[in-house]
Amino acid sequence: MTNSVERAGLQVDAALARFVEEQVLPPIGHEAGAFWQGFAALLDQFAPRNRALLAKRDALQATIDAWHGERAGKPIERGEYQAFLREIGYLVPEPGDFTIGTQNVDPEIATMAGPQLVVPVLNARFLLNAANARWGSLYDALYGTDVLDAAPAVPGGYDKARGAAVVARARAFLNATLPGWEAALTGGECPYPFATRDGGVLFTHNGLGIEIVLDRASEVGRDDPLGIADVLLEAALTTIVDLEDSVAAVDAEDKLAAYTNWLGVIRGDLAETFQKGGRALTRELAGNRVWTAASGEEITLSGRSLLFVRNVGHLMTNPAIRLADGSEIPEGVMDAVITSAISTQDVQKLTRFGNSRQGSIYIVKPKMHGPEECAFTNDLFDAVEDLLQLPRHTVKVGVMDEERRTSANLAACIHAVKDRIVFINTGFLDRTGDEIHTSMRAGPMIRKNDVKGSVWIAAYEKRNVAIGLKHGLSGIAQIGKGMWAAPDMMKDMMAQKIGHPRTGANTAWVPSPTAATLHAMHYHEVDVFALRETMDDAEIPGLDLLLQMPLAGGINWSEEEVQAELDNNAQGLLGYVVRWIDQGVGCSKVPDLHDVGLMEDRATLRISSQHMANWLLHGVCSEDQVMDSLKRMAVKVDGQNAGDPLYEPMAGNWDTSFAFRAACDLVFKGVEQPSGYTEPLLHGWRLKKKAAALATA
Repeated sequence: MTNSVERAGLQVDAALARFVEEQVLPPIGHEAGAFWQGFAALLDQFAPRNRALLAKRDALQATIDAWHGERAGKPIERGEYQAFLREIGYLVPEPGDFTIGTQNVDPEIATMAGPQLVVPVLNARFLLNAANARWGSLYDALYGTDVLDAAPAVPGGYDKARGAAVVARARAFLNATLPGWEAALTGGECPYPFATRDGGVLFTHNGLGIEIVLDRASEVGRDDPLGIADVLLEAALTTIVDLEDSVAAVDAEDKLAAYTNWLGVIRGDLAETFQKGGRALTRELAGNRVWTAASGEEITLSGRSLLFVRNVGHLMTNPAIRLADGSEIPEGVMDAVITSAISTQDVQKLTRFGNSRQGSIYIVKPKMHGPEECAFTNDLFDAVEDLLQLPRHTVKVGVMDEERRTSANLAACIHAVKDRIVFINTGFLDRTGDEIHTSMRAGPMIRKNDVKGSVWIAAYEKRNVAIGLKHGLSGIAQIGKGMWAAPDMMKDMMAQKIGHPRTGANTAWVPSPTAATLHAMHYHEVDVFALRETMDDAEIPGLDLLLQMPLAGGINWSEEEVQAELDNNAQGLLGYVVRWIDQGVGCSKVPDLHDVGLMEDRATLRISSQHMANWLLHGVCSEDQVMDSLKRMAVKVDGQNAGDPLYEPMAGNWDTSFAFRAACDLVFKGVEQPSGYTEPLLHGWRLKKKAAALATA
């Protein structure tokens, strides 16, 4: 570390130390010396435990690899396989009956059902947009997307024909959701309670707000018989502010930027000025929304999403702080301490708007492998609460059910954090990446898109909901579902994502505020909490289905099929990696092989790189074939990014492009990566890129 200061035996980046000591600690009344002493003591306890857990992951994987190696070419017998997994401690005994005991949970998580956004913490504008996506214009969402069966808007101003189609679709939604709603606007007998404010009428349905905006002077309202200018839907109830898969944060500079934005959005003073249409615009957090009920009672609803913060997992370290022995701090421990210290300003009611009205801090913890790692997180959060003098279980945890050992032991994982859990969520991409890596040596996997039809996926999704309901999450915690990755394909999203609330999940991820507004319609169509009452005794799929590996089983693909699979994986991998390494962009809309924009993060990269590594290992393809595909797809990706002035072409720069070399490593070194994760290689190449840029500056 080039510019560090000593704090309680730790070497801390000087700028990070100033940030903590000047902006984080004084408002909450903590003295810096005592904080650093407590932090150092916490690290003495948890850094060795963290390393031991990672060593156990490696040992389990080595044992599984050897087991598959000894049985190469032989069918895998379910009973024998599961007995082996129990013998080595991969599968643990199920806990007895229990119900989670989490308290002080905000209604957006506990008793409401609606969309959830995930936003990279390093992009302040996106962060503000997501936080303000609690309310969204249905008219705008319908007008600007492909949802309607109507001609696209004619460029050059408001298209009245398109607008008429929007109004008709919004009216159909209102009529289906709130039959007789018009009476509230015409003075008739309205069958529903409502509240009003100047220019707005508020209804509530399935716990979500619907506001009809009245403005006869507006371009839309003047042609409307009732003067309706818009319909606003309560949309993104919660947002995950992400320090993990959607950001490229590799050093103290990056982590400080992340923590600074988290402080700004918690404190309520985060703002971002940007140029649009030749004008400078400043975006800030939205205020609360106030209506008056017929009784005269004032009704105040939040104008902002309730915020989680997603810390990183257990794997990575970061040079922002070095321990007494010179090693880097476990990044997940650093995140837990600093994001919680920042959020303590909210707990102490020192912020402009407030995030949790219940005085809780919400941390999503990703990529935990099994109940022992969940117990580690529980103990770590205990220690963080003690360090910050917070009541026990102030820090809540969201458990990402995205690793195979967690899926197979989900009840035990929930039990390990049973008094602070507020969230379980499935994640297809990371879960599939771990599925491939865990069974890497069992044989070649089926094609990537075919994995979605695998029996283990259906069992995984059903188990997540059923186990959550069995152990009392309903009414206390979120049971969530994964991302819709195509932000430009909203018609398809509306047709398919209705399936998420129909499973009993009370939230699901969407890629944009517009998508949140549209997905909110699904939670009016399905009363999730009423549905759950019919699912209390839902059968939990057994391990036989969950642990059925997606092996190809003797499929003999044609050369064309192999090439198509390699090209699809290589193009997606390169399109993401080139922005991560060269520009430090951890999440963006990346065109796929067919030029369809997909929201990509590291989970996408994990599955693509692991799939290619698996096929290489088992001889489905050769190194020459893979390299040929990578080079041809580099040319395509270069073309797709031709309009970006900051883009650095890969084609022809095979030895000097850090991004291309990183992509090659992810595939050719994929088998040896811990749990198939991409972070170690990405971080290494990004640090090289940053150093090279600094040297030439």
